[in-house]
Amino acid sequence: MTVELQRSTIMTAMAVPPLDLSHHFSYATKNRNISKIKDFYKYFLISNIANFAGGIVHCPRINPPIRMANLMLPGLPHPSYFPYDTLEATVARPQRLHPSNKDNAKSDRVTVPKEVQSSDPARRIDLTTALQYGTAEGYPPLSSFLRAFARDHLHPNVPYKGGPEIILSCGNTDGFSKAIELLTDVWNPDRDWIQQRQGVLCEEFAYMNAIQTARPRGLNVVGVAMDGQGMCAAGKGGLQDVLENWDFRRGRRPHIIYTVTIGQNPTGGTLSIERRKEIYALCQKYDVLIVEDDPYWNLQFPSAYEMEAHYRGATVQQTPYNRNYNAQGRSSGYAFLDSLVPSYLSIDTEGRVIRLDTFSKTIAPGSRLGWITAQPALIERLARITEVTTQQPSGFVQSVVAETLMGEHPNENEARVSKRADGNGWQMDGWVRWLEGLRGGYERRMQSMCTILEENKFLFHQNSEFQDTQSDHVDDWEVVDRVQMYDFVWPKGGMFAWVEVLFDTHPLRSQFSSEKLSKAFWIHLTKKPHLCLVGPGSMFAATPKSAESAHKYIRIAFAPMDAEDVAPFTKRLVEGFRSFWQRKDLDGLDEDDTVVMQNLQSGSAINFMGANC
Repeated sequence: MTVELQRSTIMTAMAVPPLDLSHHFSYATKNRNISKIKDFYKYFLISNIANFAGGIVHCPRINPPIRMANLMLPGLPHPSYFPYDTLEATVARPQRLHPSNKDNAKSDRVTVPKEVQSSDPARRIDLTTALQYGTAEGYPPLSSFLRAFARDHLHPNVPYKGGPEIILSCGNTDGFSKAIELLTDVWNPDRDWIQQRQGVLCEEFAYMNAIQTARPRGLNVVGVAMDGQGMCAAGKGGLQDVLENWDFRRGRRPHIIYTVTIGQNPTGGTLSIERRKEIYALCQKYDVLIVEDDPYWNLQFPSAYEMEAHYRGATVQQTPYNRNYNAQGRSSGYAFLDSLVPSYLSIDTEGRVIRLDTFSKTIAPGSRLGWITAQPALIERLARITEVTTQQPSGFVQSVVAETLMGEHPNENEARVSKRADGNGWQMDGWVRWLEGLRGGYERRMQSMCTILEENKFLFHQNSEFQDTQSDHVDDWEVVDRVQMYDFVWPKGGMFAWVEVLFDTHPLRSQFSSEKLSKAFWIHLTKKPHLCLVGPGSMFAATPKSAESAHKYIRIAFAPMDAEDVAPFTKRLVEGFRSFWQRKDLDGLDEDDTVVMQNLQSGSAINFMGANC
């Protein structure tokens, strides 16, 4: 027996079941029953059932099987009336996005056929099943692949007994909406006592689609202080401070954390495993659940630590990527996955974590496809919500993604001719390689953008003989001749950089407030010759308190542009900073949205926002 297997066996033997957290369920969640219609769908997955559409089915328990009339669910359309005979796409090979800078442009054609005869629903990928009504958990082939990926590779060491389960979602916004439905009641100030009001904790700057999901339910949205990693556990405004000193006049102490821990949106921070343990301990103490939104989990950038230290003269400390996070347990099977900062699930001894994953950043946002990972009892309740809301995601999308990942499989009695070069799909090895390749592509973009930002933070006065800030070192006597326009933390993951604009150094600061300068600066960037659209910090202010300082920040994305455009586009942005710091007045910088739109449409505008990221 190997050492790894021995450790895994010991950990499994010591594991205890996750806690019963049903006291956190909403009133509606507690009263949900399994859908009487959807409950019958599981029978359609039984071997020898030939017709999913109502009418005639095979009964597998009678030998020889006889054809029986299925009169239970006449609402199922007959698959022969589906107008699609095949679904075809040309799909990249995983090697296209090599971790190095060499791209492989080869691709393969994948085909989802009308029907495949197979007794294994987890391996049957065809339009007859994919386009039919199905169970809330998701299309069986894709669900089985993702379950294996989550349990065996992405989270191989979840500490509670039995491990987690998954359910497919329509992306992370959908996943969070269902988590909020699962765990919170609507609070109406005209009807309900303040003592009944529930709350959600989040980073002080956060992804606003999530916040806007919580607010209409009347929930308290409570910001927690942040640093370069993300949410703070200790210190003023940190999680411990918020929970220990909760003012019950505002309502009940919040029982949910919403957090983006890798490439935090919008700041780009990555939360260390040590910080996660501190936060998880507080969640245990105060009975809080964690909703971990992790769309950028594979986009962790080891080079950001080294490059930041190189430019700023700091000592390179132990980075989160200099270790094997699964060394004391079961390996993921892939060095790439073992090297990544793991999910809260890796320390979730009590089953408090609901993790949201999405294909939006790994395949395409328009796929509207993802999955939720949590302890089985929570997944069961989420399935009941799904049955009467979105139901399972699009069958078109699920079947194409399943075919891409799993490949084509022969009929039981007749091998199907493959239209792929290998006929096997990406498989798990190819999927992980694709994920690593994505990391390499976005990391190079990050390096290009942040190098330009780092080398151009300072504006040199006209009386300085050093007008160019490209040099790595500046002599001490030059300091008096330069003004720093902005600062930023090198993003350790994700798709964007969070820039603090230092309006207090602007020559017009004595005449105008920093809020006024901030608005003028944003409009200034949209004008020729800059034509740059950046995300104002106010878009990400989770609470009125964080909104007070939001004007000092902008979020700029390096993801949406071609790799070769990142450097020249960032230089255009830097020129926008310089020209604004050289302005003698703010004339013409009080335009409304209509004029701003006209400005951006007047030339080749650069979108630094990254739509819906």
